[in-house]
Amino acid sequence: MIDIDAANRAAVERMTASRPRLVGLETAREAMSWLGSRHRLLHAGPPTDWERASGPLQGAVIGAALFEGWADDEEEAAELAAGGGIELAPCHDHAAVGPMAGVVSPSMAVYVVEDEVDGRRTFSTLNEGYGKVLRYGAYAPEVLERLRWMNGELAELLADALAAAVADEEPLDLRALAAEALHMGDEGHNRNKAGSLLFTRWLVPRVIEAAGSAGAAARAAAFLGDNALSVLNPLMAACKAMADAAHGVEGSTVVSAMARNGTDFGIRVSGLGDRWFTAPAAVPEGLFFPGFSAADANPDIGDSTITETAGIGAFAMAAAPAIVTFVGGRPEDAIAATMEMYEITVGEHPHFTIPALGFRGTPVGIDVRKVVELGITPRVNTGIAHREAGVGQVGAGLVRPPAEIFEEALLAWADRYLDDEDEAI
Repeated sequence: MIDIDAANRAAVERMTASRPRLVGLETAREAMSWLGSRHRLLHAGPPTDWERASGPLQGAVIGAALFEGWADDEEEAAELAAGGGIELAPCHDHAAVGPMAGVVSPSMAVYVVEDEVDGRRTFSTLNEGYGKVLRYGAYAPEVLERLRWMNGELAELLADALAAAVADEEPLDLRALAAEALHMGDEGHNRNKAGSLLFTRWLVPRVIEAAGSAGAAARAAAFLGDNALSVLNPLMAACKAMADAAHGVEGSTVVSAMARNGTDFGIRVSGLGDRWFTAPAAVPEGLFFPGFSAADANPDIGDSTITETAGIGAFAMAAAPAIVTFVGGRPEDAIAATMEMYEITVGEHPHFTIPALGFRGTPVGIDVRKVVELGITPRVNTGIAHREAGVGQVGAGLVRPPAEIFEEALLAWADRYLDDEDEAI
């Protein structure tokens, strides 16, 4: 007899006990050996290939090939990818996460996050900011120029600053940062204004000390301070560490990953190994930048749903009612979103709490059984990418995963754990 509730409690206890800290910055090829071979890229979401890749993912692959010097122009980069000359793999398969297209190339710098509890390491790239950026599939000259500066001068400063923090035994506690940001109006996914300010306040003095010139320090400080998403990427890596801590619990029906590649939405389940359960991703509903509409939108994309998987993002919207000005809706909708998520989760997070709900813990531990039984799918806050390569971000909004992936996962769980005469409790 399988005690599913006990397995799920164990998974959530591991997730909430995880304490990820920011311990360094490395090149992606140093951090993840798979990227050491020629012409390999990571991407967001479940596995895909060039032919099935969405417009923004194809655009990001083109941009990464140009950034790495694998091609001289857009056409050559596209031909290289279409001919099988670029190997693709999910970020999640290599302990990494990437927002939107999520493309990680060997020369890019990645934050290194380490779980104080079990020592696992997870990774994410630096955040480019809003608008016309690689992660939304843009690869114009100014996009590549920004990437070269970020992964050159800025990365060197950040690496030195983070190394100094570790040497002083003061690595950044990302779980504590996220908890404080929730009390300041963030939800940890689409709204990270408070968290990014906390991140910048902690990081910039160390950057100034590490800088060889006032100009370099000023450029780094201005870039970090002007980007309301600067903390998103390391926070995503922290959530990846939390979710991975919950993975691999025998008999558990807790979701340990949610991710989208712009074509498919996929989930993994703690007790079902590394199998992806996938179905077509939906187009988000939300607010669009001037000149764009739903007709321009690509289906949902990105690994940033790892935040909802770990109990923040849309699950913590009650802490961030102002987010509705960016994704649509009314302030009361933010509270309703969080309340609904309590119905499909295993427990409440002991560290992530919501002032507006009497400091109640955020809903955490999506239970596949409850999703199927109640017909309630997880809520997700998300950015919206243009469906064509090269354009970039066109809005932000809300989306839900397709219900069939949870149904398929539950059937797979039954096939794995139950014989005809068995039952679960």
